[in-house]
Amino acid sequence: MKIKLSKGLNLPIAGAVEALEPREVRVGKVAVIPDDYPGFVAKVDVAPGDVVAAGDPLMHDKNYPQTRLVAPVAGRVSAVERGERRRLLKVEIEAEGDAARTFDCACNDATAAMNLLAESGLLALMRQRPYDIVPSPDVAPRDIFVTAIYSSPLELPLRAHVSEADKSALDAAAAFLAGITKGKVYISRNSEWTFGDVAGAEMVDVEGPHPAGNPGVQAANIKPVNKGEVVWTMDVETLLRIGRLLRAGRIDGSATVAVCGPAICHPYVARTVMGADVAPLLKAAGPADDGRHHRVISGNVLVGEKIDPSAGYLHYPYRQLTVIDEGDDVDEFMGWASVSPSKMSTKRSFPGHFLHRLFRPDARLLGGRRAMILSGEYDRMMPMDVMPEYLLKAIMSHDIDNMERLGIYEVAPEDFALAEYADTSKLPLQRIVREGLDYFRKETE
Repeated sequence: MKIKLSKGLNLPIAGAVEALEPREVRVGKVAVIPDDYPGFVAKVDVAPGDVVAAGDPLMHDKNYPQTRLVAPVAGRVSAVERGERRRLLKVEIEAEGDAARTFDCACNDATAAMNLLAESGLLALMRQRPYDIVPSPDVAPRDIFVTAIYSSPLELPLRAHVSEADKSALDAAAAFLAGITKGKVYISRNSEWTFGDVAGAEMVDVEGPHPAGNPGVQAANIKPVNKGEVVWTMDVETLLRIGRLLRAGRIDGSATVAVCGPAICHPYVARTVMGADVAPLLKAAGPADDGRHHRVISGNVLVGEKIDPSAGYLHYPYRQLTVIDEGDDVDEFMGWASVSPSKMSTKRSFPGHFLHRLFRPDARLLGGRRAMILSGEYDRMMPMDVMPEYLLKAIMSHDIDNMERLGIYEVAPEDFALAEYADTSKLPLQRIVREGLDYFRKETE
């Protein structure tokens, strides 16, 4: 199967990693943050001072106790941090030793296979459509969609995450998942994929700009989600972790991270662990010493999480750490109305639109929020069969019938990230969609 997408945009941002040879970065602390896993209602299983091995449960889902978040490394629990109304914010671990829990991977049926994914913490690394939440272990998916395309700004290419030596693990994982789903396991790839077909999966060749790498976009163009159906989405790294669990009986808590961005002096590839303390990663890269304020983002500039550079941790999906200028200390002539050629824009009124160069954007909004303009600019950024403006209006008005009719089942906040960047009205589209999905789920389940 081949799919060619024309809608979307690749953002020309400076600060990409050029040398792909990974650098080992050892960290003293890691954190597991339940807010990274939407739909997961966390109940903690450990206390400060407890000693854990890699793979031991740190917390479980209150609604589905078999679904767990596990320790990515061995060590000692140093803190269980809570916020307002005792909401669990994170569990911190001081890394120590290499003890690891061994899982029994002999699964005779789909139920045993599902329980293995839930107990090993790998189910939490997947997402369920509808609602873009951690999948329910009680519902078998209609199909499973795996993306092997990395199209987000400044992301590492596929070969930084997967090699020829991983092919057998991918085959084992695809066959394992095929025993769970009622339908097929689809793996979407582009020209970077050189490993041949994965046994037990249907390979889909996808061409096009970002968001071609979003699994939800791929699912919408392969076999859309309808009312009453459930599908799973994941990246190829999660598929690889499943294969390594099946072969070794232990979870793989490693992470390959691009430390990048226009405010980084020496972008590089870090080999570390999931949830790692970001301070050692940033120290090895050398943020630009230009006297400006910087914003550190766990993730890419479109969907990443702003974090504290001295006390922050990598957030799911643990692939990228981006540093850009904050922009709050910039004194620019005409401010947001400036048409400087250094500004990156999708609008033809800016000279930068016509320049083939790399830009150094900062975190400023550059304009005020206003009413939604029905200009079709959202549609040009979303290669999905939905009407984004009308869907967003239905979400904001809590119109459940129209939300359902206009495609709420197949979207996730990340699918609107590029539209949010291009939005003339400066609306927080991803937040609107996340709140809409949560509201729709609450009212219909």
